[in-house]
Amino acid sequence: MYDFAPTPGQPKAEHYADLRSAALALTDGETDGVANMANLASLIGLFLPDLNWAGFYRMVDGQLVLGPFTGKPACIRIPLGQGVCGTAAATGETQLVRDVHAFPGHIACDSASASELVVPVWREGSVIAVIDLDSPTLARFDEEDAAGVEALAKAISGRI
Repeated sequence: MYDFAPTPGQPKAEHYADLRSAALALTDGETDGVANMANLASLIGLFLPDLNWAGFYRMVDGQLVLGPFTGKPACIRIPLGQGVCGTAAATGETQLVRDVHAFPGHIACDSASASELVVPVWREGSVIAVIDLDSPTLARFDEEDAAGVEALAKAISGRI
């Protein structure tokens, strides 16, 4: 049994370090990427407050396909370059969007989402997935969140 929980009130950098450590412990020795993504989506949802969606989109045949997540049902396929997730996958760059309604071409899978953070997951020089976090709060995410999720993506890239 796993009993992972964030430490209340700790600095954000330490919080993300704890999330990364928990993610590595949770996926240690498991070779099934989908199982690992499922547990990681749940873990992210436990560790990060004020989210209404947390999960993965996987790169499949040149487009993003919904992977394991926690939250309301979501868009199943996203073409590269479309929406926040498709932009992150196409550019290979983190997308930190403080107001999704101001993002050109935003794909609204959940009308409650107000801000979004999407981080590409790289393996062997290619984007293999994105980690997608949505919040109902405007400007929920900042550069520290982006850096923390980028470090998580790098740590788990060989396990998904």
